[in-house]
Amino acid sequence: MPTSRPVQTASEIVTYYAAQYDEADRLHTTASGRLELLRTRELLRGHLPPAPARVLDVGGGPGTHARWLIEDGHTVHLIDPVRRHLDQAAVHAPGCTTELGDARHLTAATDSYEAVLLLGPLYHLTARADRVRALEEAARAARPGALVAAAGISRYSLLQDYTVHAELTPELLHGEVATVLRSGSYDGSRGFTTAHFHTAAELTAEAADAGLTGITVTGIEGPGWAYLRAAERTAGTPLYDSPLLPGALETARLADGHPEFADASAHLLVTGRARE
Repeated sequence: MPTSRPVQTASEIVTYYAAQYDEADRLHTTASGRLELLRTRELLRGHLPPAPARVLDVGGGPGTHARWLIEDGHTVHLIDPVRRHLDQAAVHAPGCTTELGDARHLTAATDSYEAVLLLGPLYHLTARADRVRALEEAARAARPGALVAAAGISRYSLLQDYTVHAELTPELLHGEVATVLRSGSYDGSRGFTTAHFHTAAELTAEAADAGLTGITVTGIEGPGWAYLRAAERTAGTPLYDSPLLPGALETARLADGHPEFADASAHLLVTGRARE
Protein backbone atom coordinates (compact mmCIF):
# COMPACT_ATOMS: atom_id res chain seq x y z
CA MET A 1 0.00 0.00 0.00
CA PRO A 2 1.36 3.48 -0.87
CA THR A 3 2.58 5.63 1.98
CA SER A 4 -0.11 7.99 3.25
CA ARG A 5 0.51 11.64 2.40
CA PRO A 6 -1.10 14.76 3.86
CA VAL A 7 -4.13 16.18 2.07
CA GLN A 8 -2.95 18.87 -0.36
CA THR A 9 -6.27 20.16 -1.65
CA ALA A 10 -6.32 23.94 -2.01
CA SER A 11 -7.63 25.66 1.11
CA GLU A 12 -10.14 27.72 -0.91
CA ILE A 13 -11.85 24.51 -2.07
CA VAL A 14 -12.03 23.04 1.43
CA THR A 15 -13.40 26.34 2.80
CA TYR A 16 -15.97 26.63 0.02
CA TYR A 17 -17.50 23.23 0.70
CA ALA A 18 -17.01 23.33 4.45
CA ALA A 19 -18.48 26.76 5.13
CA GLN A 20 -19.98 28.42 2.04
CA TYR A 21 -21.88 25.78 0.07
CA ASP A 22 -23.78 22.63 0.97
CA GLU A 23 -23.03 20.04 -1.71
CA ALA A 24 -25.52 17.65 -0.11
CA ASP A 25 -28.41 19.66 -1.57
CA ARG A 26 -27.09 20.26 -5.09
CA LEU A 27 -28.50 17.21 -6.88
CA HIS A 28 -31.76 17.03 -4.94
CA THR A 29 -33.39 20.47 -5.03
CA THR A 30 -33.55 21.47 -8.72
CA ALA A 31 -34.61 19.84 -11.97
CA SER A 32 -31.18 20.35 -13.51
CA GLY A 33 -29.52 18.78 -10.47
CA ARG A 34 -31.91 15.86 -10.58
CA LEU A 35 -31.16 15.41 -14.29
CA GLU A 36 -27.44 15.24 -13.51
CA LEU A 37 -28.01 12.65 -10.77
CA LEU A 38 -30.35 10.47 -12.82
CA ARG A 39 -28.09 10.49 -15.85
CA THR A 40 -24.86 9.91 -13.93
CA ARG A 41 -26.43 6.92 -12.22
CA GLU A 42 -27.85 5.62 -15.48
CA LEU A 43 -24.56 5.94 -17.36
CA LEU A 44 -22.48 4.39 -14.60
CA ARG A 45 -24.83 1.45 -14.24
CA GLY A 46 -24.13 0.69 -17.88
CA HIS A 47 -20.40 0.30 -17.11
CA LEU A 48 -20.20 -1.03 -13.55
CA PRO A 49 -19.58 -4.71 -12.91
CA PRO A 50 -22.34 -6.82 -11.36
CA ALA A 51 -22.83 -6.39 -7.62
CA PRO A 52 -21.28 -6.96 -5.26
CA ALA A 53 -18.21 -5.03 -6.41
CA ARG A 54 -15.69 -2.98 -4.46
CA VAL A 55 -16.05 0.65 -5.56
CA LEU A 56 -13.68 3.48 -4.65
CA ASP A 57 -15.55 6.81 -4.72
CA VAL A 58 -12.80 9.46 -4.93
CA GLY A 59 -14.03 12.97 -4.17
CA GLY A 60 -17.38 11.41 -3.32
CA GLY A 61 -18.58 14.44 -1.36
CA PRO A 62 -21.55 13.86 0.95
CA GLY A 63 -22.23 10.36 -0.37
CA THR A 64 -24.85 11.13 -3.01
CA HIS A 65 -23.58 8.48 -5.41
CA ALA A 66 -22.31 6.17 -2.68
CA ARG A 67 -25.89 5.83 -1.47
CA TRP A 68 -27.32 4.36 -4.66
CA LEU A 69 -24.20 2.27 -5.22
CA ILE A 70 -24.70 0.65 -1.81
CA GLU A 71 -28.41 0.20 -2.51
CA ASP A 72 -27.39 -1.60 -5.71
CA GLY A 73 -25.36 -4.03 -3.61
CA HIS A 74 -21.84 -2.64 -4.00
CA THR A 75 -19.30 -2.00 -1.25
CA VAL A 76 -18.15 1.63 -1.29
CA HIS A 77 -15.14 3.37 0.21
CA LEU A 78 -15.43 7.16 -0.12
CA ILE A 79 -12.49 9.57 -0.10
CA ASP A 80 -12.90 13.33 0.16
CA PRO A 81 -10.72 16.25 1.31
CA VAL A 82 -13.59 17.94 3.19
CA ARG A 83 -14.37 16.52 6.63
CA ARG A 84 -17.89 17.95 6.51
CA HIS A 85 -18.56 15.72 3.49
CA LEU A 86 -17.36 12.65 5.35
CA ASP A 87 -19.72 13.43 8.22
CA GLN A 88 -22.61 13.87 5.76
CA ALA A 89 -21.73 10.66 3.91
CA ALA A 90 -21.97 8.72 7.16
CA VAL A 91 -25.61 9.85 7.36
CA HIS A 92 -26.61 9.84 3.68
CA ALA A 93 -24.89 6.58 2.69
CA PRO A 94 -25.04 4.16 5.63
CA GLY A 95 -22.53 1.36 5.22
CA CYS A 96 -20.06 3.49 3.27
CA THR A 97 -16.57 3.69 4.76
CA THR A 98 -14.81 7.06 4.52
CA GLU A 99 -11.35 8.54 4.47
CA LEU A 100 -9.96 12.07 4.40
CA GLY A 101 -7.71 12.21 1.37
CA ASP A 102 -6.60 13.70 -1.93
CA ALA A 103 -7.25 12.24 -5.40
CA ARG A 104 -3.60 12.65 -6.38
CA HIS A 105 -2.27 10.62 -3.43
CA LEU A 106 -4.50 7.62 -2.79
CA THR A 107 -3.65 5.25 0.05
CA ALA A 108 -5.54 2.43 -1.66
CA ALA A 109 -3.57 -0.70 -2.46
CA THR A 110 -2.69 -1.30 -6.10
CA ASP A 111 -5.18 -3.45 -8.06
CA SER A 112 -7.70 -3.44 -5.20
CA TYR A 113 -11.02 -2.14 -6.61
CA GLU A 114 -13.42 -3.36 -9.28
CA ALA A 115 -14.37 0.25 -10.09
CA VAL A 116 -12.91 3.66 -9.27
CA LEU A 117 -14.97 6.84 -9.64
CA LEU A 118 -13.73 10.45 -9.72
CA LEU A 119 -16.97 12.40 -10.04
CA GLY A 120 -15.70 15.47 -8.18
CA PRO A 121 -11.94 15.98 -8.27
CA LEU A 122 -10.95 16.78 -11.86
CA TYR A 123 -12.48 20.23 -12.25
CA HIS A 124 -10.91 21.32 -8.96
CA LEU A 125 -7.43 20.43 -10.25
CA THR A 126 -6.43 23.38 -12.39
CA ALA A 127 -3.07 21.96 -13.54
CA ARG A 128 -3.22 19.32 -16.26
CA ALA A 129 -0.44 17.33 -14.60
CA ASP A 130 -2.52 17.07 -11.42
CA ARG A 131 -5.57 15.84 -13.34
CA VAL A 132 -3.56 13.18 -15.12
CA ARG A 133 -1.97 12.21 -11.81
CA ALA A 134 -5.43 11.74 -10.24
CA LEU A 135 -6.49 9.54 -13.16
CA GLU A 136 -3.24 7.57 -12.90
CA GLU A 137 -3.86 6.99 -9.20
CA ALA A 138 -7.39 5.81 -9.96
CA ALA A 139 -6.05 3.39 -12.58
CA ARG A 140 -3.43 2.12 -10.15
CA ALA A 141 -6.05 1.41 -7.47
CA ALA A 142 -8.30 -0.34 -10.00
CA ARG A 143 -7.87 -4.00 -10.81
CA PRO A 144 -6.61 -4.78 -14.34
CA GLY A 145 -9.47 -4.20 -16.77
CA ALA A 146 -11.62 -2.51 -14.11
CA LEU A 147 -13.75 0.58 -14.72
CA VAL A 148 -12.34 4.05 -14.11
CA ALA A 149 -14.88 6.85 -14.57
CA ALA A 150 -14.44 10.58 -14.06
CA ALA A 151 -16.60 13.68 -14.48
CA GLY A 152 -15.64 17.08 -15.81
CA ILE A 153 -17.47 20.37 -16.25
CA SER A 154 -18.04 21.25 -19.90
CA ARG A 155 -16.07 24.24 -21.15
CA TYR A 156 -19.19 25.61 -22.83
CA SER A 157 -21.48 25.36 -19.81
CA LEU A 158 -20.58 28.77 -18.41
CA LEU A 159 -21.68 30.52 -21.61
CA GLN A 160 -24.97 28.61 -21.57
CA ASP A 161 -25.57 29.13 -17.87
CA TYR A 162 -24.98 32.87 -17.96
CA THR A 163 -27.12 33.22 -21.06
CA VAL A 164 -30.21 31.53 -19.59
CA HIS A 165 -29.83 33.57 -16.41
CA ALA A 166 -29.72 36.80 -18.44
CA GLU A 167 -26.37 37.68 -16.90
CA LEU A 168 -24.23 37.75 -20.02
CA THR A 169 -23.09 41.37 -19.95
CA PRO A 170 -20.37 42.58 -22.33
CA GLU A 171 -17.95 42.64 -19.39
CA LEU A 172 -18.61 38.98 -18.55
CA LEU A 173 -18.68 37.90 -22.19
CA HIS A 174 -15.29 39.40 -22.99
CA GLY A 175 -13.84 38.65 -19.56
CA GLU A 176 -14.30 35.39 -17.69
CA VAL A 177 -16.51 33.68 -20.31
CA ALA A 178 -14.02 34.33 -23.11
CA THR A 179 -11.20 33.12 -20.87
CA VAL A 180 -13.00 29.87 -20.08
CA LEU A 181 -13.85 29.28 -23.74
CA ARG A 182 -10.25 29.87 -24.74
CA SER A 183 -8.38 28.04 -21.99
CA GLY A 184 -10.83 26.26 -19.69
CA SER A 185 -9.55 28.27 -16.72
CA TYR A 186 -12.15 29.78 -14.37
CA ASP A 187 -11.03 32.29 -11.76
CA GLY A 188 -13.69 31.54 -9.17
CA SER A 189 -14.94 35.12 -9.11
CA ARG A 190 -18.68 34.37 -9.04
CA GLY A 191 -19.80 31.95 -6.36
CA PHE A 192 -17.46 29.06 -7.12
CA THR A 193 -13.81 28.14 -6.71
CA THR A 194 -11.05 28.34 -9.26
CA ALA A 195 -11.68 25.45 -11.63
CA HIS A 196 -10.91 23.87 -14.97
CA PHE A 197 -13.66 23.32 -17.55
CA HIS A 198 -13.03 20.53 -20.07
CA THR A 199 -13.80 19.84 -23.69
CA ALA A 200 -14.64 16.24 -24.54
CA ALA A 201 -11.47 15.96 -26.60
CA GLU A 202 -9.34 17.29 -23.77
CA LEU A 203 -10.86 14.90 -21.24
CA THR A 204 -10.25 12.00 -23.63
CA ALA A 205 -6.60 13.00 -24.03
CA GLU A 206 -6.03 13.23 -20.29
CA ALA A 207 -7.54 9.78 -19.74
CA ALA A 208 -5.32 8.38 -22.48
CA ASP A 209 -2.22 9.99 -20.97
CA ALA A 210 -3.14 8.34 -17.66
CA GLY A 211 -2.98 4.96 -19.39
CA LEU A 212 -6.68 4.14 -19.58
CA THR A 213 -7.96 2.03 -22.47
CA GLY A 214 -11.35 1.76 -24.19
CA ILE A 215 -12.06 5.43 -23.50
CA THR A 216 -15.45 7.01 -24.17
CA VAL A 217 -16.78 10.47 -23.28
CA THR A 218 -20.49 11.09 -22.89
CA GLY A 219 -22.47 14.24 -22.15
CA ILE A 220 -24.23 13.67 -18.84
CA GLU A 221 -27.22 16.01 -18.99
CA GLY A 222 -27.48 16.36 -22.75
CA PRO A 223 -28.29 19.62 -24.55
CA GLY A 224 -31.58 20.21 -22.70
CA TRP A 225 -30.16 21.05 -19.26
CA ALA A 226 -30.01 24.79 -19.88
CA TYR A 227 -33.74 24.88 -20.66
CA LEU A 228 -34.43 23.44 -17.22
CA ARG A 229 -32.31 26.18 -15.68
CA ALA A 230 -34.12 28.83 -17.72
CA ALA A 231 -37.53 27.49 -16.67
CA GLU A 232 -36.52 27.61 -13.01
CA ARG A 233 -35.29 31.16 -13.39
CA THR A 234 -38.58 32.19 -15.02
CA ALA A 235 -40.56 30.48 -12.27
CA GLY A 236 -38.44 32.12 -9.61
CA THR A 237 -38.16 28.87 -7.65
CA PRO A 238 -36.48 25.46 -7.95
CA LEU A 239 -38.58 23.02 -9.99
CA TYR A 240 -37.60 19.59 -8.69
CA ASP A 241 -40.61 18.02 -10.42
CA SER A 242 -40.44 20.15 -13.57
CA PRO A 243 -42.63 18.77 -16.40
CA LEU A 244 -39.66 19.47 -18.68
CA LEU A 245 -37.47 16.91 -16.90
CA PRO A 246 -38.68 13.77 -18.73
CA GLY A 247 -38.11 15.44 -22.10
CA ALA A 248 -34.65 16.60 -21.10
CA LEU A 249 -33.83 13.08 -19.94
CA GLU A 250 -34.93 11.54 -23.22
CA THR A 251 -33.05 14.21 -25.16
CA ALA A 252 -29.86 13.31 -23.29
CA ARG A 253 -30.34 9.64 -24.11
CA LEU A 254 -30.88 10.41 -27.77
CA ALA A 255 -27.77 12.60 -27.83
CA ASP A 256 -25.67 9.64 -26.61
CA GLY A 257 -25.70 8.33 -30.16
CA HIS A 258 -24.21 11.57 -31.47
CA PRO A 259 -20.82 12.30 -29.84
CA GLU A 260 -20.77 15.85 -31.19
CA PHE A 261 -23.45 16.71 -28.62
CA ALA A 262 -21.28 15.78 -25.63
CA ASP A 263 -19.86 19.27 -25.18
CA ALA A 264 -23.39 20.71 -25.01
CA SER A 265 -23.91 19.10 -21.60
CA ALA A 266 -23.12 20.84 -18.34
CA HIS A 267 -20.95 17.86 -17.33
CA LEU A 268 -18.99 15.20 -19.18
CA LEU A 269 -18.35 11.60 -18.12
CA VAL A 270 -15.21 9.83 -19.30
CA THR A 271 -15.03 6.07 -18.86
CA GLY A 272 -12.13 3.74 -19.47
CA ARG A 273 -10.44 0.62 -18.20
CA ALA A 274 -7.27 0.10 -16.22
CA ARG A 275 -4.62 -1.65 -18.29
CA GLU A 276 -4.56 -5.44 -18.04
